[in-house]
Amino acid sequence: MSTPLVSIISVNYNQARITCEMLASLRQITYPNMEVIVVDNASPTDNPDIIKELYPEVNLIRSTKNLGYAGGNNLGILQAKGKYLFFLNNDTEVETGFLEPLVNFFERNPQAGIASPKIKFYDSTNIIQYAGSTGINPWTGRSKTIGNHEADLGQHNNSISTNLADGAAMMIPMEVVKKVGLMPEIYFLYYEEHDWCEMIKRAGYSCHYIAESAIYHKESMSVGKMSVLKTYYMNRNRLLFIRRNLTGKQFYMSAGFFFLLALPKNSLMFGLKRQWQHLKALWSGLFWHLQPVKVHQNIAYTTTNNQ
Repeated sequence: MSTPLVSIISVNYNQARITCEMLASLRQITYPNMEVIVVDNASPTDNPDIIKELYPEVNLIRSTKNLGYAGGNNLGILQAKGKYLFFLNNDTEVETGFLEPLVNFFERNPQAGIASPKIKFYDSTNIIQYAGSTGINPWTGRSKTIGNHEADLGQHNNSISTNLADGAAMMIPMEVVKKVGLMPEIYFLYYEEHDWCEMIKRAGYSCHYIAESAIYHKESMSVGKMSVLKTYYMNRNRLLFIRRNLTGKQFYMSAGFFFLLALPKNSLMFGLKRQWQHLKALWSGLFWHLQPVKVHQNIAYTTTNNQ
């Protein structure tokens, strides 16, 4: 088996201890040829020095400002040397042999553009979080994850072509990034990996779920299930994804669903629960779209666009 260099990229924000737990699991893997890049997104209350102290082999990049999920990963991409890039959430841990199935798949399939492993919940290791995706529903503008919250009884043990990778863990060949461009930073948080998948597919590449590889996700440790930040970006970026990727009938269906059903329903829910900050965040995300923003602008990969 060939062992090309894999660059593992992870973003840290105020979670150095959690990141170190992820790095500890990476030290146990069997793949022999990798570099690990951690981008600290200008953590204001947590000193990332412990990462370098405990894991001196890691390339720790310090951003001078919080660039968001996409921007942080892009900073890592620009310093990566690998043939393959593997993006890994810092609130994850991996199985020792998780990289080999992914690398083997890409080595055999040059038209593959992006792939994610099986993702399971860290606290319930037999419960699946991700085993592929049916893609974005043209009515709702939301994605449906295959296998989510199912017990892992072997029903998703076959690798398949799928519509969307999962941003918690995904591999992309460097050559694909050079062709399609960097992760779209306009999202800042949420939906950016979905948009990137659409960019990759439009360039003629395919998206895959690799069942033989597995990682474990400590979901919602980095943002929180009901955070105001999540309310803002999930709603703002849902509409942003619709604007960037859907056209014609699909655009009007998704936009209509959002404005006529999702927006009134969520507004009523937050109002009845007296969650005024969430209600404000919901509408702030909507008003963002009234600004003169170049929503279709992407970032090309070049050797000179270091941030």
